[in-house]
Amino acid sequence: MRTALLAVVFISAVSACQPAPEPASEPAAVTNTPKTWTFEQGKLFPAARGLSRAEDGVVLSDGRIVVVDQKYGLTVINKDESIRPFGKFAEAGYVHAPPVSAGPNGVTLESDGANLLVADVFTGAIYRVNIASEATQKIYSHPFGVNTAVSDSSGAIWFTQSTENAAGPDSETRLLSVPMTQFVADGALFRIAPAAAGTALPPAQRVLGELAFANSIVIDEKRGELYLSETMADQVTGYKISVADGTLSGRRIVGSVLSPDNIEIDEAGLLWAALPVHNEIVTINPETGEIRSVFRAQTPANDTMSAEWKRRSAAREPVVDLFIPDLWAPMPGLVTGVVITPGGGPVYVSGLADALLKLEP
Repeated sequence: MRTALLAVVFISAVSACQPAPEPASEPAAVTNTPKTWTFEQGKLFPAARGLSRAEDGVVLSDGRIVVVDQKYGLTVINKDESIRPFGKFAEAGYVHAPPVSAGPNGVTLESDGANLLVADVFTGAIYRVNIASEATQKIYSHPFGVNTAVSDSSGAIWFTQSTENAAGPDSETRLLSVPMTQFVADGALFRIAPAAAGTALPPAQRVLGELAFANSIVIDEKRGELYLSETMADQVTGYKISVADGTLSGRRIVGSVLSPDNIEIDEAGLLWAALPVHNEIVTINPETGEIRSVFRAQTPANDTMSAEWKRRSAAREPVVDLFIPDLWAPMPGLVTGVVITPGGGPVYVSGLADALLKLEP
């Protein structure tokens, strides 16, 4: 939600899909049981802070962490906790000049391992950043904000539109106002087919519509499934995916959880979901549906406010005014994501804040 700027929040019926999933190799059963943490067991990272709306991030192969950054597009956190802008976003036309704000929101590693995709939830831009050279290119511009973009092994790009917020001074307000006051489900999932060498990307095609704040996407090609979080529907859904032709089928609810934002998948095949309203990270076993809490910064104020969120949501009453610091304290900002280090390394809780929370294994 996978968007204060006090009122900026996470940001993070389905249309019919063609029934032709491609065969997938049988994945190994999920057997790992992640450690659990409390807020007191974590530490701010970097300790000196300095990030800007660090909604989402990825761990690079050399151990550095790249997070989205509203000022610069991306920021890299080095092992010594020093930070600097990452990527040549200004050369790609990136501008953050309030009241017209940019909103880098989701960052994912492309299937080639050489590039990152960055989605802008306020402007609708999708950027590709080469990790080695940091060359940055705006590769697509959507009419509405783009929450998260991912690529599959065919080179196709899938992305979510949380709501119909057009770029401009009202984009940020529109992102929140309709889904969270009127409960309109105008989110969607799109696919951009692979482009022929040397040609521009073709227009995006809508694959799913009428989604209740479509947020984060994970594609698990080993399992042959695509997972999607619908924040305002309180669910993570799964679909059989045909990477060859981009069709989805067999919709199912993988996990019913409160306000899921960004989701990730670990090496054992477990889904990790950030739950902003609960100040929580949970894992979801996509095979059994088992849900486990692995991190929660629980306070009496959060308990009260999350219960009020549930009440209002059921009654279709506006919830935007609940996004105040009491909801996410003692976290540095609203919890929106989780960054998993491959090989069992540290886990980082990300959010609309100036620092991550580092959880040691």
